[in-house]
Parts: sequence; structure tokens; C-alpha cells
Amino acid sequence: MTALCAIGAANIAGNVLAQQVAIPQKAAEVPGPAPGPMTKEYVQLVGRMAYLWGWPLVYVHNQRDALSKAPEPILLNGVLPLAPMNGVVMLTSYISPAERYIGDPNQDVVYGLGYLSLEKEPVVVQVPDFGDRFWTLPVYDARTDQISELGLQYGTRPGFYMIVGPDWKGATPSGIAGVIRSSTNFGIAMPRIFMNDTPEDHAAIQPALSQIQFYPLSQFDGKMKTKDWSKIPKIDRKGVPAKYSSTQPPWVDPATFFDELPTVMKEVPPLPGEEALYKQIGSVLDAAAKDPEVMKTLRETAFAADPELIAPMMRWRFNGQPAGNGWTSPANNGAFGADYYHRTGAVKADPYDNKRNETMYFYTDNDTSLKQLVGKSSYSVTFPKGELPPVKGFWSLTMYDPEHYFAENALHRFALGTKDKTLKYNADGSLTLYLGHKSPGADKESNWLPAPAGNFSIWLRAYWPEQAILDGSWKPPVVSRLR
Repeated sequence: MTALCAIGAANIAGNVLAQQVAIPQKAAEVPGPAPGPMTKEYVQLVGRMAYLWGWPLVYVHNQRDALSKAPEPILLNGVLPLAPMNGVVMLTSYISPAERYIGDPNQDVVYGLGYLSLEKEPVVVQVPDFGDRFWTLPVYDARTDQISELGLQYGTRPGFYMIVGPDWKGATPSGIAGVIRSSTNFGIAMPRIFMNDTPEDHAAIQPALSQIQFYPLSQFDGKMKTKDWSKIPKIDRKGVPAKYSSTQPPWVDPATFFDELPTVMKEVPPLPGEEALYKQIGSVLDAAAKDPEVMKTLRETAFAADPELIAPMMRWRFNGQPAGNGWTSPANNGAFGADYYHRTGAVKADPYDNKRNETMYFYTDNDTSLKQLVGKSSYSVTFPKGELPPVKGFWSLTMYDPEHYFAENALHRFALGTKDKTLKYNADGSLTLYLGHKSPGADKESNWLPAPAGNFSIWLRAYWPEQAILDGSWKPPVVSRLR
């Protein structure tokens, strides 16, 4: 009897276990969408999300594809430094106000630009001795998340560093001081080296600039290489790449977006937690590859989503978080993760931001009364005594036209801040800057930031921000309309 009870208990236990369906423990164990007919409305729904999410990835893919084909380091149209893949080109001064390839540049640093392909081998980064000059060599993955911490604020020593792809398992050669692993097999390098607006500092910065180099590991010999960037060829080539339509900006075209997205999704693996999103979007892309009507719906969706979802992000009121006095500031710049909305907003309006501990950005299209900034009016921005942006690096206020580029002006002035040594302070120790299309008067012109005649926006940058900026206890200044 006891034995029968034991057998019965075992059967009951077995039946209980048999009733349990295995609960997925890993993302790969979760079933994705099954193939089958889809309503037009469903395709539109997934298509809109895919357009918002995938827009920055396609931007980076197409920009890299177009700007990494230079056979040697060149200066394109006198404004844009271009290198072959796995190289970098440095400017030798501030970026030209005529630059129209990458939005919202600044006029505080000397920029460099390079695109990296890490599938076959790592890339070596040369770090010169910059002394006490502020510098940063940010490297971004294919999502525009910053993957490197190379700069003055990190105490980075001069020497050689290596950027490797996600699957790299090779040995680190002797002489390499550190290894940076990318989450994707391609990336973007955009060095930024601070320079004062004086002839003396322009000359003093050149030796360090000449030693900023990126090159494949196979070319590494442990010796510091140099390049006189002022002597690279200057190539004129007008217009955007022929591959792209006139849709603004040229790097993402709604007409071809869903043709390009499958390739991009294979290049950029999902972040943890994104597996279901990839499956959802992938199921619709698979259907579109087999059914022209599905692809037609996706293209129509892209053309509708571009003005409805993407274009408004050029307005700062829709981009970033409120920061006080009418300004906004990004909370996740350079480290967006699953913040798809603000990643797309950043790439649309100001691609390749530094991480917030490296640079805090504040921007606005309006005065403190939330009225659009316009050149026919005039404005003042006053920092009370002791309330300049608290930074260990530098700060600046920069002027942009509605397309987020520099607006030409007679003074050839596009920013004011730490680099400017002729700013005049008020008798009480405060600093007032003036904004507008017309001069505020000869006695104030040293502090005048000329604006275009029409609408404009302004940026306040704080490089190496102190805690008061990071925790929000310091607020950006009031923008007062004078007339």
C-alpha cells in the first residue's frame, strides 16, 4: 500500500511538471512574428516606428558610405576634412562657416573626422602630448553612442590606444596603452582640440594636431607618426552625392530608407532588450521583400513620417529636456541606449554629441518669454558676476541659422566665450552678450554675436562641466528681448 501511494505521488508530481510550459529565459527563446498577410494599417504602424528608430542608423551608414571613399586625406570644398576608411583628417583652424555637411559645429575647437571599419582588424589612435590644453578624442559606434574616454578630463596619457570591434579576440601588441571595444563593427571619430582665438595659439596648437593619427593595427610600429594637415590636397566637388535625392538632409532619403534598412540592421546588432523590436521590424521588411504592395506602403509611410516625426526635431522645444529660462538640454547625449526619440533628434539636429560628463549642451530657439528668436529684434544674455558656466574646460555661446549652420556676417564671428580675449565685462563684474542682426553700438561690438536677419537659434556649450551644471543647480541665463 505504501509503495502504491509512493507511485501515485510520483505520478501526480509528474503530471504537475508535465503541465508546465517552459518559460523563456533568454531573448532568443521568445517567438517572433509569424509570416502571413498584414493589413496596410499594421504595416504603417510598424513602418512609422521603424522610421523613427532607424533614422539615425541609416544616417550614419549613408554618411560613412559617402565620406569615407577619399583615396587619400583631403579637404573637400575647403570645409570638410575627409580620410580613407580607418584614417582621420584634422583641420588646422576653426571649421569654415561654409560647412554644410554636419549640422551644429562649433567655433571653439579644431575638429577632425574619420570613419572606422573594424571587421578585419583594430584601429590605432595616436594621442599626442597636449599639455594643459583641453582636448577630447571621442569615438562613436554606429548608433552614435560614444564608446571612448580619451581626453584631458580623463587623465589620458600620450601614447597609442586601440579600438577593436565587438568580436575581436586578438592579442594587444606591446606599446598599446589601452583598448576601446566598440559595440558595432564600424564607428566615427571626431577629435576636438580647444584653441584660443589668437594667432599665437593658432601656431602653438599645430605640432599636436600633426600627431593626431588613426590607422589600421597592421601599420603600427610603436613610433609616433606625423602629418602636416595644412598641406593635404583641397578638392572641390559641388552638390550632394548623386545617390541621394534633394530631400533634406541628404543622408536619409525616405524614397530609399526601407531599401537600406535591412542592410543597416545586419550591421548594427540589437542592444540587450531590442531583440523583439528587431523581429517585429524584420518581419515587415521580409514581407516587403516579397510583396511590392507592402514596400509601397512602407515608402508612403516614410514620406509621411519624415515631416511629421523627424522635421520637428529641428525645433529645440521638441528636443531635449527643459533646463530653465526657456532652454532645453539633452539628458542622454552620447549615451542614448533605448532613448530612440532623443537619439533621432540629436542626429537630425546635432550629430555626434559628446557624453554629458564631457560636454553639457543647452539650446533654444526662443527668448525667455518663449517667443521665437529673430534677427530683426535684438537681445541680451547676461551672466551675473560669478555665474559664468562652471566648467573645468571652456564654455561658449554659438549662433545658428534655421538649418543649424553658421550664418555669415561682416565680423566673421559665430561664437563668443572662453576663447575670446576681448570681451568687456560690466562695472559690477557681470558679462552681457548681445544678439541681433544689427550692431548694438560700437561700444558693445566686442560682445556682439551677429544673427541672421530671420529666425535663429543659439547654443551654450559647457566642456568638462562641474557638478552644478550636471545636477541642474546652475541654470542657463535669461535671454531678454531688447526691442
